[in-house]
Amino acid sequence: MNIQDYIRDVQDFPTEGILFKDITPLLNNSEARKLMLEKLYNKCKNLKIDKVVGIESRGFFFGMALADQLNAGFVPLRKKGKLPYSTVSQKYGLEYGEDELEMHTDAIQQGDNVLLHDDVLATGGTAKAACDLIQSKGGKIVQCNFIMKLDFLKGEEKLVPHHIEAVLNY
Repeated sequence: MNIQDYIRDVQDFPTEGILFKDITPLLNNSEARKLMLEKLYNKCKNLKIDKVVGIESRGFFFGMALADQLNAGFVPLRKKGKLPYSTVSQKYGLEYGEDELEMHTDAIQQGDNVLLHDDVLATGGTAKAACDLIQSKGGKIVQCNFIMKLDFLKGEEKLVPHHIEAVLNY
C-alpha cells in the first residue's frame, strides 16, 4: 500500500495559489489509517513521553491515538476561545494576519516530556507557537511529529533545536 495515494491535493484551498494536502481520504480508509498510525508510532515508540499535544484540529486524529499507544496524556491545543477552563495562550503570525493557540493552564506540568503532533509542517508558525506555549509551562519537547512535511517551505527552520519527524515529505 502506498500511503501517499491517500493524501489528496486540493488546488486553491483555502486561498488561491495554495495546494492543500487533504488527509480525509486517509482517515476514511481503515487500512491506510492504521498504517499511518503505525508509521507515526514507530517514530516515537522508544521515547519517554508524558503528554502528546495535538494541534487543532487535524492534530487530534492521530495525536489521541499516539497518546493511547504511548500510555501518555493527551493535550488539545485549540484556537482562542474554544477551551472551557483557565487557559494560557500564544499568538503567532499568518500570511494574512494573526492567530492564537490556547491550552488549559494545568495541561502541562514542569518537566513533562512532550510529543507535539500535527498533520502538516508547512511554514512552521503554528508549530513554533505550540512549542513556545508548551515550554512556557515547563514542558520539554522531545519530538515534533507530523504526517507530512512540506520541505520547500522550510518550516523546520523555525523549530530549531527540536527534533522533527515526518512520515511523508513533499
